[in-house]
Amino acid sequence: MCAMWRLQVAFCTLSVLSVSSGGESKARSCSDVRQAYNAKGFSLVNAPHQEISGEHLRVCPQGYTCCTSEMEDKLHQQSKLEFENIVEESSHNMRTTFVSRHKKFDEFFLELLDNSEKSLNTMFTRTYGKLYMRNSEVFQDLFTELKRYYTGGNVNLEEMLNDFWSRLLERMFQLLNSQYHFTEDYLECVSKYTDQLKPFGDVPRKLKAQVTRAFIAARTFVQGLMVGREVANRVAKVNVNPACIKALTKMLYCPYCRGLPGLKPCHNYCHNVIRGCLANQADLDTEWNLFIDSMLLVADRLEGPFNIEAVIQPIDIKISEAIMTMQDNSMQVSAKVFQGCGQPTPLGKGRSTRGISDVFSGRFRPYTPEERPTTAVGTSLERLRVVWRTMQHSVIDIKVKLKESRRFWSKLPDDICARGKLTESDEEQCWNSHGKGRYFPEVVKEGLTNQLNNPEVDVDITRPDTLIRQQIMALRVMTNKLKNAYNGNDIYFQDASDEGSSSSGSGSECTDGCTTEFIFLTTKAPEIRADKSDVHAAAAAAGKSFCRGPSTLLVLSSLVFLLWAMQTHWR
Repeated sequence: MCAMWRLQVAFCTLSVLSVSSGGESKARSCSDVRQAYNAKGFSLVNAPHQEISGEHLRVCPQGYTCCTSEMEDKLHQQSKLEFENIVEESSHNMRTTFVSRHKKFDEFFLELLDNSEKSLNTMFTRTYGKLYMRNSEVFQDLFTELKRYYTGGNVNLEEMLNDFWSRLLERMFQLLNSQYHFTEDYLECVSKYTDQLKPFGDVPRKLKAQVTRAFIAARTFVQGLMVGREVANRVAKVNVNPACIKALTKMLYCPYCRGLPGLKPCHNYCHNVIRGCLANQADLDTEWNLFIDSMLLVADRLEGPFNIEAVIQPIDIKISEAIMTMQDNSMQVSAKVFQGCGQPTPLGKGRSTRGISDVFSGRFRPYTPEERPTTAVGTSLERLRVVWRTMQHSVIDIKVKLKESRRFWSKLPDDICARGKLTESDEEQCWNSHGKGRYFPEVVKEGLTNQLNNPEVDVDITRPDTLIRQQIMALRVMTNKLKNAYNGNDIYFQDASDEGSSSSGSGSECTDGCTTEFIFLTTKAPEIRADKSDVHAAAAAAGKSFCRGPSTLLVLSSLVFLLWAMQTHWR
């Protein structure tokens, strides 16, 4: 009996001690949480000093907690802001790479063109004197159109170069036959003989092939840098949905509510949350990688066969050679033109009847690189070489940075969840969504469709993000354009000036508010014999929606024409 009584006393004592111990745990201090909460910039007015009952919590585990409803709401918003900042910071280096490299390449290329024009102007003034100065607008227009093409203008390079040689033929023909009077109609007839007579020899054909390939590659490359910049900037401004914010709050700030503000998330736990939040961004990766690979191919072209220096630096020599060829063949050319266009009217008495030798005064002669002076012209040429070498180094640097950006979007969760940065390296001493301990669920793969079984984020895999799909299409179209440029073919952008707007600088100053439109019109490099079906197939791969309308219109137009022809025939 006595033993029984002693056992009851011991049991009651243990019960009292247990109740006392439980009371002490419930009254655990929230001082560390208050300090961490205040460090985030929040007021401590409603922050409890000790744990309170947590049935009011909507995101964090309910139980005794250091968070009020107001605190949980503020931490909920803080999670969203911090995640947006984390994504922007993680993509900062990659985005600035496109911004800075685009700016540098653009500046170098335009400076290269400016120096080339100055070099030609100085050399031709020295070599041909007043004859050149009186006709300098022909050459100025050539460089103006080259710049307009590069900066995004709707210029057909092949037609523009043909027009240059036609205009040069008209001017040369008048100089070589200064004893005649030529009307505008007659000169137009003369220009039609450019291809047939080949008055400038083979120079126009070779120069056209070189200029077309080099400028297509350069313009497409700088536009690719612009598209990469715009896509990266838009995707970095992540659209955080409610399910993601809830998961982020649970991962980042529920430790606060449990009185463990210094406890970091487990590594695998972080991966599931971030992969769920960035599921759509990861789907950008496939098209992004194809885009980067195409950029690298065009960069190789700029360093090799489509080397812009090989076109720009000797352009004055090549044009001078063409002029000399025209002078040497002037008698034959004039005779054939007179035969085809008719005998021109001789100038009246008292008007100039100077011969060829009088017109050129022995000054219309070719020059060689060895004859180039070492004064102002030499300085200009040296500057041209310096700019080109700098541009070459810029292309090499861009290639390195482009390679580093491959698989960027699929690797972004890895970067964000880097051990020691956001997560705890010790898998036993980390926050696992409920408390301190190992995180057991498997890590899901990246991409939208793989989030069906994500244990942390409720992702609707049936509703892809519209913005991301738009960027995928933009990359797909740009990749197609780069592939065409690699083969020497051009698919160019709609010229902003055609829409009644004006722009300055390169044609790549698109802001976040503008939409880049693509018009699939091609300028084919003269020496490239690509099958047209390949170009159309490539365009179709970029998006059938771009091609369906024009194709249907073409078919309908053909049918209407056929019916009209049949009706006319039977009449």
